[in-house]
Amino acid sequence: MPSTTFALDEPLISTLDAVANEARVGLSSAPKTLSPWLFYDEEGSHLFEQITELPEYYLTRTERSIFAAHAGEILREAALGQGPSGKLTLIELGAGTATKTGILLAEAVRQQGSVVYQPVDVSETALAEASENILANIPGVTVRSQVADYTREALPLNRLVETRTLALYIGSSIGNFMPEDAKDVLRNLRAQLLPGDALLLGTDLAPSGGAHANKTPATLLAAYNDAAGVTATFNLNVLTRLNRDLGSDFVLRNFHHRACWNPTQSRIEMHLESLIDQRVQIPTNSSGPAFTVDFAQGESIHTENSYKFTAAAVEALLASAGFKRTNSWQDPQHLFAVTLAAAI
Repeated sequence: MPSTTFALDEPLISTLDAVANEARVGLSSAPKTLSPWLFYDEEGSHLFEQITELPEYYLTRTERSIFAAHAGEILREAALGQGPSGKLTLIELGAGTATKTGILLAEAVRQQGSVVYQPVDVSETALAEASENILANIPGVTVRSQVADYTREALPLNRLVETRTLALYIGSSIGNFMPEDAKDVLRNLRAQLLPGDALLLGTDLAPSGGAHANKTPATLLAAYNDAAGVTATFNLNVLTRLNRDLGSDFVLRNFHHRACWNPTQSRIEMHLESLIDQRVQIPTNSSGPAFTVDFAQGESIHTENSYKFTAAAVEALLASAGFKRTNSWQDPQHLFAVTLAAAI
């Protein structure tokens, strides 16, 4: 009978220690930064799920549409090289609530009768929700959830006999990393796969040029600066988290969410801009003694990058990590791409 299991890897450091370290290093740097993983406490995870349903945020529904149109082809190509009895095992990095993954899992069950799915995420709450939804709606799936930070730790990959692993890294999550860090994430994954295993990588595409461009910087900016203000609340929630976890005294109304397009780096940047000259106090914590953070009016905390890719850039990134592109799929408007690559 399909089942779900959880395993909590022994963390390298506690979550609170990691928050404290990130705040001290990032807010003491010039320019000031905070890592985007800080967004995803329980409230932040719920806010992000709301973002994915916003009319301006095309990424999630576009990737979902690609899966709906091509799931059969994607899974058949990923399974190439296996004998008639060969099966795929799916592992997903940063699975969250796995809302889109169900399309692939349902197709895997249709093609091979059953499938083992191994979602990996730092949020046990998100994994529990994903497991409950999948088990309730897709018979034939066995879920083996793992709570772990795939960016810093070895993947908890359970390799099954006579199966081939298909790793999913979708949602354009790879775009949140600086280029060298993105290579390191994929290299860490590749080191734990066997030749012939596969990776399915989702990437948001860069604005297209020409008079009939389907995607423009304005399209991108709207996706990260929605009219309802959900993304602004999501961005500001990182300060709420620091106040809660570290006892800092950020006043949220003194900061403003700002998203901008950086064409030189081919990325959307998110910032929290200080509206006034101000000083924030952060008490003594596990990372060291109490310290103050001074902001000038107009100074910002850089909270996230979201890199946008060309097809050539995706192929080069995969090659740098030991993968070879085998096929790719895009939506008709060329907003988003899903690329299948083999571990070599």
